[in-house]
Amino acid sequence: MDITEELSIKGFVEEEIDPTLDLFDEIEKLKKEKNAIILAHYYQEPDIQDIADYIGDSLGLSQEAAKTEADVIVFAGVHFMAETAKILSPNKKVLLPDLKAGCSLADSCPPHLFKKFKEKYPDHIVITYVNCTAELKALSDIVCTSTNAVQIVESLPKDQKIIFGPDKNLGAWVAKKTGRDLVLWNGACMVHEIFSREKITKLKERHPNAQFIAHPECEEAVLAMADYIGSTTGLLKYAINSDAKEFIVATESGIIHQMEKACPDKTFIPAPPNNTCACNDCAYMKRNTLEKLYLCIKNGLPEVNVPADIIVEARKPIERMLEISAKLGL
Repeated sequence: MDITEELSIKGFVEEEIDPTLDLFDEIEKLKKEKNAIILAHYYQEPDIQDIADYIGDSLGLSQEAAKTEADVIVFAGVHFMAETAKILSPNKKVLLPDLKAGCSLADSCPPHLFKKFKEKYPDHIVITYVNCTAELKALSDIVCTSTNAVQIVESLPKDQKIIFGPDKNLGAWVAKKTGRDLVLWNGACMVHEIFSREKITKLKERHPNAQFIAHPECEEAVLAMADYIGSTTGLLKYAINSDAKEFIVATESGIIHQMEKACPDKTFIPAPPNNTCACNDCAYMKRNTLEKLYLCIKNGLPEVNVPADIIVEARKPIERMLEISAKLGL
């Protein structure tokens, strides 16, 4: 089986790794040798977060991808994030440890169907959440993240009609915060949709002093219980600055690693989903491992590419987001 076929089937390079190797040291050596930078999302496993040059949420990662001087961007995240990096730095090599690290939210909005949906509202501006495919970004006027979605909507004239996609929960929260009437695409993130209101209620009863903090991709019934709602970075900052000593956290459990590092004197409890698991992991995010990351940098594969015409169209709404965010100091 040749490497192209292997990547299309498995999504990653598979080869034997010497068990005596210190992967942290080897990755550091390879980064210097190849002038590579590792960008990691907060939802990655702790080892990957600890080796990364930059850890952040979608907005911070986009900003880093746009300004990096590295020749190679290794994106420890999911496919749409690596695509965004390629759109912003088309001349750089962008690697993703596992090509099958997808996104249930991005999958919930096929571009050909969204195009038809958009055609029904010709006088509307399209704002899409960054958690979508490059093709969907190419159909958009402005991209946003959960950090800046409210401010981006508020930056537009009050009479401007807006389509917001693909996340209906984030869109509903933004509509509520801004008082704007948004036309929402019916998409959602599987991880944030399955938090159990009933289990969270019981957890709050067991931890009466805990603050309940939640990501706006959660359903409205869960958000209604929250003491604070914010992006992944927003949740981290809130936990650091709050006087509370205990927190129930309703987002992907990977963020708890950074919370515990920043606040060793505080307790963080992952909010439970409505299944048998104690915490809520994104199976796509967790496809990346330290071993896959090492092999990815070593072999320069798998590489993420985006067609040139899509790069041209998708870059405009992302740059518009970055401009608005810079003006607002986000």
